[in-house]
Amino acid sequence: MLYITRRERFSSAHKLERNDWSPEKNREFFGACSNPNWHGHNYELFVTIKGDIDPETGFVLNLKGLSKLVKAKIIDKMDHKNINLEVDFMQGKIASTEVLAYEIWHQLEADVKTAGAILHCIKLVETENNYVEYYGA
Repeated sequence: MLYITRRERFSSAHKLERNDWSPEKNREFFGACSNPNWHGHNYELFVTIKGDIDPETGFVLNLKGLSKLVKAKIIDKMDHKNINLEVDFMQGKIASTEVLAYEIWHQLEADVKTAGAILHCIKLVETENNYVEYYGA
C-alpha cells in the first residue's frame, strides 16, 4: 500500500457562531472568531490517498486527475468565498476547521474511490499553529 498527497490552497472568510446563541454568548465562547464582520484564512488542504501502484501507469492515482477533482469539488467552491454564506456543503454548520475537514472528506471520498484509490486523510491547515487531520469514520 502506498500513500500519496496532493496539496491545494484557498483563501476564505468565515465566522464561528451558533445561530441559536446570542451574540454575547458567541463572543464569550468563540472570542474574536465570532466577529460579526467575519475574518479570513489562507488555508492549505492536503489530500492523502492510498492504494496499490498500477503496473501499467506506475501511479496509485494520476495526481493531475486528483487535483482536478479537488479543485472542482472544493477549491472552486471555497476560494475567495464566505464559508458560512456561499459554500453549499457548509450550509447550516459551524464553520470550524474541524467541521470543514470532515465535510471536505465527504465531498471527496466517493469520487476518489471511483477513480481507483482510497481516501486516507484530509489535513486542513488554518494557521501556522492550527491544523486538523481527519481519517474518516
